[in-house]
Amino acid sequence: MESFVPDPIFSDPRLASLYDVFDNDRSDLEVYAAMVQEFGASCILDVGCGTGTLACMLAAQGLSVVGVDPAAASLHIARSKLSADQVRWIHGDATTLPDLSVDLALMTGNVAQVFLTDEAWGAALRGVHRVLESSGRLVFEVRDPSKQAWRNWGRTEGRTIEVVDVGPVSMTTNLTGVEGQLVSFRHTYRFGRTGEEITSDSTLRFRERGEIVASLHGSGYDVLAVRDAPDRPGCELVFIARPTAAETSATE
Repeated sequence: MESFVPDPIFSDPRLASLYDVFDNDRSDLEVYAAMVQEFGASCILDVGCGTGTLACMLAAQGLSVVGVDPAAASLHIARSKLSADQVRWIHGDATTLPDLSVDLALMTGNVAQVFLTDEAWGAALRGVHRVLESSGRLVFEVRDPSKQAWRNWGRTEGRTIEVVDVGPVSMTTNLTGVEGQLVSFRHTYRFGRTGEEITSDSTLRFRERGEIVASLHGSGYDVLAVRDAPDRPGCELVFIARPTAAETSATE
């Protein structure tokens, strides 16, 4: 199986440097930091860690953190952040992980939806399973397809932000296609000083809840709970799973 190829928004150095500028409200990560405490986790794997905001946040709390991402440009940004020296950064994906042992694996944001084929998604789940302790947990979020969030994508005016050493940069998002469960969209960045324009095309897969549950079972997990995402109530599903071989208790 080929390694996952990240979108330009993460892999192009000029766009990766803008990611945190345009997505600076990461209050959505608070629920995952709380789960670390809830589950008593001490060694965390951040799959698709991107520019490392969550990984560095957890490392600053004295936790052992591994961040893995296929986009070298994003990891370059991650390594420059506070507490980054306390994180083990890996350039790769869930299928190329070295020998590890973690008690919590996280996929935040849209990470779980970038795997467009069943083969790629199953390989990622099995890759995480290989390094997850028998009593550990896999936690990830997906958007509820019934809410059709993509209907509102691109309906607002583009944002323009003054970026240090770069000047004004505007970013717009436009829906480019919906085919079954696959939703495609384009980010367009315009650099005010030079007039240059860079685009990044992305596609996400909106799997149904039952389909995700079946894929977890097929990859060796039991589903412990499916929760709501506090930052987008009623619009997202947060799955909590554990390796099937572990003893489970119906406490959630």
